[in-house]
Parts: sequence; C-alpha cells; structure tokens
Amino acid sequence: MNTQLHITNGDFLTKRLKSLDLKGDIITWREMLCEGKTLTSVGSESFWKTRFEFLNKTYKISKSRFIEQTLKEYRSLCSHKQQDQIILWFDYDLFCQINMLAVISWLKTHRRHAEISLVSTVSLKEGETPKSLSEMEDHELLSIYGLRKSLTQDDIEYADYIWQLYCSNNPIRLENVGDYQNYQFDNLANAIAAHLKRFPSIRNGLNDVENLVLKVALEQHPDSKKELLSLILKNQGIYGFGDTQYERVLTKIKPLFSSFSPVTLSPDGLGIFKGKTSYYSTIKENDEYLGGALKYSFLYNSSTDRILKL
Repeated sequence: MNTQLHITNGDFLTKRLKSLDLKGDIITWREMLCEGKTLTSVGSESFWKTRFEFLNKTYKISKSRFIEQTLKEYRSLCSHKQQDQIILWFDYDLFCQINMLAVISWLKTHRRHAEISLVSTVSLKEGETPKSLSEMEDHELLSIYGLRKSLTQDDIEYADYIWQLYCSNNPIRLENVGDYQNYQFDNLANAIAAHLKRFPSIRNGLNDVENLVLKVALEQHPDSKKELLSLILKNQGIYGFGDTQYERVLTKIKPLFSSFSPVTLSPDGLGIFKGKTSYYSTIKENDEYLGGALKYSFLYNSSTDRILKL
C-alpha cells in the first residue's frame, strides 16, 4: 500500500493542509536558503553549521531556537523513511523555489526510490502573478493537488544541477537557466532571473530589492516605516520575502532616508536612486553571500541582464 509524505513551504500551509485531511504526514521545511551562504550538501553537518552562523549573525537566531524550529523538523524528515510517495508544496516565488531546489537535492541523495511529485501554481494569464498557495481556497488547493506533476529522474537531476549552480562561487552560469528550462518547473527560470538581480547593479551599486524600496518610498509617499513595509510587500513581485527580510534591507540603506515619518529620501538617496552616483563602496560587505557567491564580487547589468565578475 502506497504511503505519502507532504513537504510544505511553511507552517501556515502545513496548518491548511492538515485541515484538508489529506492522506500522509506533513513536514514543514523551515529555512530561507535564498539568503546567506549555502553549501551543496543539504543536511550535512557543515551545511547546518553554515546556516546557523548566518541566521545567528544576521537575525540573532539563538541556537536553541534554530534547533527547535529548523533542525527538529529536519530530523523528523530524516525519520520518515518508509513513505514511497513524496509530495512537494512550494510556491512560485524566489524564497520558495530555492528551498524547493535544496529539498529535491536532498531527496535525490536520501530518498532515491521514492516517487516525487510537485504541486505548483502557474499564471492564468500572460504576465499575471500567480496566486500563492496560502491565498488559495480549500477547493483550489485540492484541485492543484490533483494536478500535481510527477518528477522523472531527469527532472530531479535538473533541479539538483540548478542547486549546484546556485551554491557555486560564480553565478554567471545561472544566466542561461531560461534557455534550457525544464517545464516541470514552471516558475524556476523567473525565480533565478530575480536572484541574479539581487547582485548590485552597475547603475548605482544597489540591487533590485534595494532599488524597489527606494522606488516605493519615492513614488507612493508612505507616512510611516510600517506603511512603507506594507507597500513593499504588496509590490515585491516574485521575491516572496517577509517583513524580516525588508527590515534588514532598510537597516542597510537607512542613510539614504532623511525621515521615516513621513518617509522621505535624503538628497543622497534621491541622487543614487536616479543613478547620478553609486552607493557600491558604502554598502559593500566583504562576507555577504547569495547562495555560494560573494554578493559584492559581481555586478548586474540591467540593460543586458548579465552578470559581471569584478
């Protein structure tokens, strides 16, 4: 008799799926691998050591909290060895797509004989942002569950290959992901394109996310920092970040604001946003990683959608 294991992109979705009374156990993948340094060997001691060091330094995550929230759930995943059907629930955004790649890479090594399938969301219209899993009604979740895609060994190898590239010290090879896209992963090429835009731009030294923050502040005139964060979350497109990530961004570019009540750019901030000068030398950090690459060792050229190695 077939047994099932569901792996979700977050606790909210796990709670939703439990209310649907689906067959099988549910595990939550509690990580944000789109931020900080990553290693290819998902689940290894060095992998978790690297992740804890980043989360502790950047977000003040204590060791006890890391063990309780992340490692405990990972160990639960490790203990589920008998299920022969594994269903992945990961959203279209960058945050979830990178986590999905890591999970598939782990499954490739540790669950070689399991049948793996993917529940995914796609745009109904060209250029339209898909509805996230957490936004769906119960009947919609059940519907896309019924339409889940079985992953072949080639699909699994492909996802693992993209994970290896994401964890490499040079992101340039990721530029061509869209050219040989695997159509089982409808959202991956767009997510990787968004990832590359997180390297500092040639134009002003800020990346796409940081420029988005300035753009929202300048064009929508929020009255407070809280309103600014709310507007950013609504306008962020494919990134899928939360308040925590954008709080960190605001801290980094705080000198570009003269006020947060109301939100106002400083003269320097306005000049940098318009590309009259660069903030690269000020914002540069020598130990900040995106995947396996040092963030400030590369520049993104928005006119060609290409990465330049410094």
